[in-house]
Amino acid sequence: MTEVLELEGTPRTRDLYLRAVLGAVPVPGLSSRSETIPDRRVEISDIRVDPDNLAAYARTCGLRFGDALPITYPFTLTFPAVMRLVVARDFPFAAVGAVHAENLITQHRPISVTEPLDIAAHVENLREHPKGLLVDAVSEVSVGRELVWRQVTTFLHQQKTSLSGGPKPEPKPDEVPPPPTRTMRVDQKTIGKYAAVSGDRNPIHISTLGAKAFGFPRPIAHGMWSAAAVLGLVEGRIPDSATYQVKFGKPVMLPSTVNAYADRSADGWDLSLKHPKKGYPHLTATLT
Repeated sequence: MTEVLELEGTPRTRDLYLRAVLGAVPVPGLSSRSETIPDRRVEISDIRVDPDNLAAYARTCGLRFGDALPITYPFTLTFPAVMRLVVARDFPFAAVGAVHAENLITQHRPISVTEPLDIAAHVENLREHPKGLLVDAVSEVSVGRELVWRQVTTFLHQQKTSLSGGPKPEPKPDEVPPPPTRTMRVDQKTIGKYAAVSGDRNPIHISTLGAKAFGFPRPIAHGMWSAAAVLGLVEGRIPDSATYQVKFGKPVMLPSTVNAYADRSADGWDLSLKHPKKGYPHLTATLT
């Protein structure tokens, strides 16, 4: 039977990250982590959007500030609920250092900044990957009984699995990328601001020591900052009902300049961020 955690208000992400750090420390006498995802669901009712936070988010991501929420903004509202699930001691792995691998957003209609929102989140589909363990965090935003927004966020926890150690695919040769639609500059100051407005203070984004602890030479940009920022290329041309699917490639090291691309497709847009010299993708996305 599903355990439902009905929270009174949104938990503070600073507190959740403290729990995540403490949860990564082995405690004598406590059993090892579960090999399955706990059957648990978090629900938070009557959430109100803070217009100042929304305005800061829009500035940081290079988006317009208006009455309707950017399609990526509800991620920041649902993120604490997801964190509440993954910081639990009985979760299959420690949350700290997990990498955002993929993201699928379905927006059924625009969400007004003034609407009261109800949030529900759960985690499912634990599976092995050559680089570690993958899970899907499913979060939903409703207005009354109307589902207005849904997201599936895939996280990768890097560790050895039964799929590790196999033959690696041949690396693709570097290619000089075509002229971009736009170039984008991102540095630690920008990502620090994004961490503050989004609540995502994963140390791989905001700390050199934290990044190195998880195998990155320098802090990396949030995947969801990249996913939001590239939408600036097509802002004003996003339909009210839309699906936004993102796959994250090599991380954007800080500081960096990246090439941003937007190309018309049969049913929407193909978007990407690429390394300006070597041409490999940091992000590929479709907006339909």
